Amino acid sequence: MRSARPARSGFFPLDEQLGLLPGPWSPSLQEALARLGTRLPFAQAAAEFTAFTQVPVSDSTTRRHTEAAGAAYVAVQTADVDRIEQEARAPRHRRAQPSSAPPVPAVLLQGSVDGAFVPLVGGEWAEVKTRAVGEVVLAPDPADPDGPQPHATALSYFSRLATAETFTRLATGELERRGVDRAGVVVAPLDGAEWQQGFLDVQCPQAVRILDFPHAVEYLTKAVQAVWGHDSAQSRTWLEHQRHELQHGNPSTVRKALARLPVQQAPDPSAAATEARAISLQYLTKRLDQIQYATFRQQGYPIGSGCVESANTLVVEARVKGSGMHGEREHVDPVLALRNALCRGRWSEAWQPISQYRRLTVRQQRAQRQQAHHAARPCRRAPLLPPVALVLTPPTRPARPPRIVNGRPTADHPWRRPFLSGSRRFASSH
Repeated sequence: MRSARPARSGFFPLDEQLGLLPGPWSPSLQEALARLGTRLPFAQAAAEFTAFTQVPVSDSTTRRHTEAAGAAYVAVQTADVDRIEQEARAPRHRRAQPSSAPPVPAVLLQGSVDGAFVPLVGGEWAEVKTRAVGEVVLAPDPADPDGPQPHATALSYFSRLATAETFTRLATGELERRGVDRAGVVVAPLDGAEWQQGFLDVQCPQAVRILDFPHAVEYLTKAVQAVWGHDSAQSRTWLEHQRHELQHGNPSTVRKALARLPVQQAPDPSAAATEARAISLQYLTKRLDQIQYATFRQQGYPIGSGCVESANTLVVEARVKGSGMHGEREHVDPVLALRNALCRGRWSEAWQPISQYRRLTVRQQRAQRQQAHHAARPCRRAPLLPPVALVLTPPTRPARPPRIVNGRPTADHPWRRPFLSGSRRFASSH
């Protein structure tokens, strides 16, 4: 009987047409599990997935599936950055033609960057950097008596657990997609960190740099509280007046008032009050062109970085900084990449390249395994020998004595044998 041959994995063109992914589930179930794992902790996502689909799944499987989808999206975005850099280095006549998508209209964009620390396995903490981009529109604010205020809408996010240099490079793809280089005006309210200024130097040097207004007020607060205390009426009165002047008046007036703070009236006269005043004065003086808030407000520019600070809370910390959430360093970016797509309402747009990348990866892995198999185990058939010249010779027989001598048959000649010897013996016996 013929022995059964082991089954071999293959690829069917119909898999590509149906959008099938590796694994026992349908594409819709795989997408649903990854989406739940992006929104909820893995244990909760597994429970919700089982409750809605009646398909049992463990939290470890949910983790692996979600992280695999996120890793695919990270690879897709990184490849997009590589493409952009390659096109930028190519000669102008060899560059790819611009896409058929319409250019971004000359609108006012806000682009802010900030960082948030998240816990990792082993008690380590690391900073996740986030870039938020949105279109600025005027919207009424009930809490502000000055009328409609600028707000960022249609926000998109990009987050990575990386150094400032790496983050600056990887954010290129998202910035190109939002058309930051083609926008009419880009404003960048920041909290003053040096790596944020370096980010703008590379990615958006034309941006209008604005020091986040609450951050500037924080420096005024530290200086005045070091002189008159935290809860004194003098501190509250002085801070309220200077805060209003900084927002609606001349920042130079605020600098003069800060320089005249009577540090000698501190409850505990020491170098602490003098140092706090000097640090605040130096910080605001260095950024004098970034605290022209009255001018910025007249031009309709936002003066706060609330959009990226909200992203730190809602996009990053809500998923990777909750109770019991301690991930491996290499698993943070995949979850954050999916969170960026989910929280900006672009999940369907992101899932398509994720699916394509995973199918392509499976095909490449199969091809590599087959090549390795053939290299390790060559064909079992005997190799064909080169053609050679063969000489066929008849077999040799031993020499027999002659049976005819002088024309007469010898005694052993067949003619000497009786023809009916057997019959004669039979007749004689009867």
